[in-house]
Amino acid sequence: MTWRTVVPVDAVVPHVADPAWVVVDCRFSLAEPERGEHNYIYRRVRGAVYAHLDRDLSGPVVPGRTGRHPLPEPDALAATLGRWGIGAGTQVVAYDDAGGAFAARLWWLLRWLGHDAVAVLDGGWTAWLAAGGPTAAGAESRPPTAFVPRLRPAMVVDAAAVDAMRTDGRRRLLDARGADRYRGENETIDPVAGHIAGAVSAPFAANLGPDGRFKPVGELRARYDALLADVPPEGAVVYCGSGVTAAHDILAMAHAGLEGAKLYAGSWSEWITDPRRVIEIGDSQARGG
Repeated sequence: MTWRTVVPVDAVVPHVADPAWVVVDCRFSLAEPERGEHNYIYRRVRGAVYAHLDRDLSGPVVPGRTGRHPLPEPDALAATLGRWGIGAGTQVVAYDDAGGAFAARLWWLLRWLGHDAVAVLDGGWTAWLAAGGPTAAGAESRPPTAFVPRLRPAMVVDAAAVDAMRTDGRRRLLDARGADRYRGENETIDPVAGHIAGAVSAPFAANLGPDGRFKPVGELRARYDALLADVPPEGAVVYCGSGVTAAHDILAMAHAGLEGAKLYAGSWSEWITDPRRVIEIGDSQARGG
């Protein structure tokens, strides 16, 4: 069986030593960028390699032009994936300790490069420990292989495309950040508060239950049907602060059978680099024209 969205712990445990499976630890902290890797070295899923959000899953930041986590160059990402032992037939499982907030970034990137056999571990590191999944310490390496990217450029949109569609009733722009940041409250990460004008609040955390696992498919489907209204999923674009947690909404939609939503990879941190772009605080237009 190929896992393409979310995978339970009990389906992964038998494959920790399977050469056809690669588990990737994506633990990360925006406040302490090296903490995730330190935690990985201390204790991790047995056989797992480590993906650093800044170093492995993002490209170089260009101040004043890009967001905080630009997409990596496809060839550079392909080389990293091959170094981890991920090839055409590999089942990839990504996990973190943040409800899939960072693991979903790797899930989306692999699909962007044409690799569909990738899933996020439901419940992540906490669920793995609770189930008694095998663990180990120290860094892990896998036999390298060749990863050949088959880029899907239609999965991502740029700021110009967002500006053109944000007032189009046939499209829907979803903001995956917390509702307080969407409203322009408690902004502690980016220098400008608010949201892209016309966007609808869709916090990624609402995809999860109290146990940190994804809500049942029926609940996720109802949530996104309501958010999308009459807009088909392929008419949706999702953004967040820097293009990371937005992938969580796209994952949840795909898990619920709503495939085709696109990512605005630059997200809020890129949008605000141009003062001509329209933003809102609460429900009021605050800047731009």
